[in-house]
Amino acid sequence: MIDIFVKGGWVMYPLLLSSVLALSVVIERFWYLRKKKILVPEIIGVLDQIKSPGDLQMARSICEKFKGPFSRIVLTSIENQDLPPDELRMLVEDGGRQEVRILQRGLVTLETIAAIAPLLGLLGTILGMIKVFNVIETLGVGQAKALSGGISEALITTAAGLLIGIPVLIAYNYFNHRAEAFILDMENHVIRLLDKLIRFQRKDSYQEMEEINLRKK
Repeated sequence: MIDIFVKGGWVMYPLLLSSVLALSVVIERFWYLRKKKILVPEIIGVLDQIKSPGDLQMARSICEKFKGPFSRIVLTSIENQDLPPDELRMLVEDGGRQEVRILQRGLVTLETIAAIAPLLGLLGTILGMIKVFNVIETLGVGQAKALSGGISEALITTAAGLLIGIPVLIAYNYFNHRAEAFILDMENHVIRLLDKLIRFQRKDSYQEMEEINLRKK
């Protein structure tokens, strides 16, 4: 294996670095993008049970216990529940965009490696073929042993670039789809929470108006 690596030339070193970086991102994303870690069942359960403003304190306690993107968005909604509906929605959307960046962290790195690994392999192929033509120019076509070095370099780097690029591209698509699915699910739950908070606001406003009218009478 080491001999093959050495025969691939200097292009194999950036390919090795790319593969190590991609592997570290894949492991980290596998660990982070777990459904129970993102869409915490306890938070979803307490959100479904909110029937009145008094239930919000329980939701707040649960969110403070389970830290994460979902809990932070829910806490932002609850802590700013007294804002006008449009301002509340805008604030939650801004917070949601920040959390989306966390969910998609590292995906740009995977996308970049998936793109450059085959290109590095192609660069190695070109460099290897240049060596082949230099040997042909110097020694002629009859020196098979001399030609084999350049040909090996060309084939090894191409294979290495594809062996890195293809799995990394698959990993990128998988994590990107998973992150988008989590974002849609969180958006669905938060929208339902905002609807409840706005409904509570309107109910409180109506009760205040009723009390004012009663005092006037």
